[in-house]
Parts: sequence; C-alpha cells; structure tokens
Amino acid sequence: MNPSSRETDRKPADRIAQEVRLDRDGPVATLTLCRPAALNALTAGMFAELRAIGSDLPGDVRVVVVRGEGRAFCAGIDLALIGADPGADRGAGGGAGLGAGSGLAEIADLPPAEADARIQRFQAAFDWLRRPDLVSVAAVRGFAIGAGLQLALACDLRILADDARLAMAETSHGLVPDLGGTRRLVELVGYARALELCLTGRQVRAEEAERIGLATEIAPADRLDEAVRALVAAVLRAPRDAVVEVKALLAAASLRDFSAQEAAERAAQLRRIADLAGRGE
Repeated sequence: MNPSSRETDRKPADRIAQEVRLDRDGPVATLTLCRPAALNALTAGMFAELRAIGSDLPGDVRVVVVRGEGRAFCAGIDLALIGADPGADRGAGGGAGLGAGSGLAEIADLPPAEADARIQRFQAAFDWLRRPDLVSVAAVRGFAIGAGLQLALACDLRILADDARLAMAETSHGLVPDLGGTRRLVELVGYARALELCLTGRQVRAEEAERIGLATEIAPADRLDEAVRALVAAVLRAPRDAVVEVKALLAAASLRDFSAQEAAERAAQLRRIADLAGRGE
C-alpha cells in the first residue's frame, strides 16, 4: 500500500501514514502536505506522490491550492532524503529510496546521466504546477524554507499568512536550489535581491515578501483560508480558455522581444475570437 494517498474516501486505518492528500471540490483541487509534526518536511514518498498527482490530475480541474497541515507550509526536505530516489517503490516503509546508504555520496557515485535523471525526477514533482491549463495557489502559513519555498514559487500565486517566514536555505547545506526556484525567484524579485536571499539564506517575513514581490497577498493567519477562497472564486469567474491563453502569454513574455510577444498575443486573440464566434476547432 502506498504510504501516501490521493483518495479522500479511504478507511481511517489506510490514512494513518498519509503524507499527501488531494481533495476535490468541483474545478478546485486542494493539495495538502500532511506531516505537521515535522513541519511538512518532504520525504521521498511525498516527492513521488506529488509527481503522480500531477500526472493523474483530472482534466476538469482548473485551480490547485497547495497548503500544509498544521502551523507550517513546508520546512524543506527531510534531511535524510538527500540522495534518495523519488522514482523508487513508494510502498517502502521509510519512503522511496531511503536507507542506510542514502546520502550525497550515493548521488556523487552515480554515472552523470543517472545522477541528472534522479534530480530531474524531484523537479517533476513541482513542474506540473506551472502548466498553462492550471492556476496554482500556494497558501503559506509559518515556514516555507528551502524546498518549501521552491514549492510556493512553483505556484502561480502566493497568499501568505502574516506569520509566514520564507527562506532559500540550500546554501547553508553547501547546496543550491534545484527545484525550479531560481528562475521564478529572479522573475519576482530581480537578480540582486534573489542573489542576496540565496547567499544569505535569511528569513523573509510576510510584510517584506509582499513588498519585494514574493507574496501576491497577505492575510491574517486566521483568515488565510478565506483569502484563498476569495482569490480562487475570482479566478474561476473568467472563462477557462481565456485564463489558459493569458497564463501562457504572461509565462513566456520575458523570453520574447516585443514583436514576438505581440505576434503571440495576436494568435491567442484570434483563437479566442474564433471560439467565441463558434468557429473554433
């Protein structure tokens, strides 16, 4: 039995070891990290489950809300995970790929292509949150550290509770952020601030996060869920196809010059006009 579950109708006994939960409410899926005693630190099984959720997500889901159970969003990876293989059997008792031999040396000893592929599997656990057909929202309370911050950065929008504390702490372990967080961080706060945050690993409080562009919105901790619901409702008011087109336009805007971006806008608008006129594909 997989120690994590994407189902919400399992018997209680099946849910004792559940580390990731996915709940559906029509077009909204809520993904919850469920290790509150460990501040939702990510295990290998959780990475594998996140990746599987992205692959299996029903096509009628429009919005994904990512949250952590308890007083923290995600305090990063479980340090025992360094070197673990997220593609291994997720039914393993301690999480996929974990064992006495796990560690940095395990990856260092792999052939380069295999080592690269192993890290890529971890990245795939977050990558799907950037898909153009989804709008992803991180609901962040408490700590979002290292991989936890990168998970929040993988989401399109971030609503922070006023008790949120963010940090890109990988360098304190002699490592670098490798879950897609570097590009999004630069996009949001600029090169100099991104470099400072990565090099120092310092904690950023909610007020500063909003000021420098890391937070879409701040809410009192006891009203975080309410703020998330309001944002999700606003997103759902727009037709899905228009949302998909505009997200794709904005996501690629910084990679194109003005001429190419305007051409992309024209193409997207013509698709929308055709669709609204009943002449789409």
